[in-house]
Amino acid sequence: MENEVWRWLWTCSAVVFSLAEVFTAGFFLLPFAIGAAAAAVLAWVDVHILWQWLAFFVATVVSFVYLRRFVRRQNDVEQPRVGAKRLIDAHGKIIERVDDDAMTGMVRIGGEEWRAVSAEPIEIDTRVLVADIDGTRLVVVPVPQEQPSESTES
Repeated sequence: MENEVWRWLWTCSAVVFSLAEVFTAGFFLLPFAIGAAAAAVLAWVDVHILWQWLAFFVATVVSFVYLRRFVRRQNDVEQPRVGAKRLIDAHGKIIERVDDDAMTGMVRIGGEEWRAVSAEPIEIDTRVLVADIDGTRLVVVPVPQEQPSESTES
């Protein structure tokens, strides 16, 4: 009779941990679901409760260590920039004079036009680099023009 209770307790625990894992991030509850499932299998085979608990702990620890490898690898990958952040480090061209005092400034990057701000006024047709995003405006800095090198003839 006692093992009948443990069968359902382990089975329900495995199901609850599995469902809870769906709503959480980071694979934290999945090892507990795996451990409970291992213990449930032993309970259904009518193994003593001590071995069920031992299987629960061992399976939980082993699966936790194994899954941590995947979580660490996932966190090491650089996350892609989305939205306006994708424009950081992009080059563009000024299509309306950037002047913070007059609150003017537009830049074209690819086929998109964005409001722009800068620490210094920037004239039309100047090539710029997007340094940051400030709300809905791009913070731009002028890109230095490559000067043709003058050769000195003696």
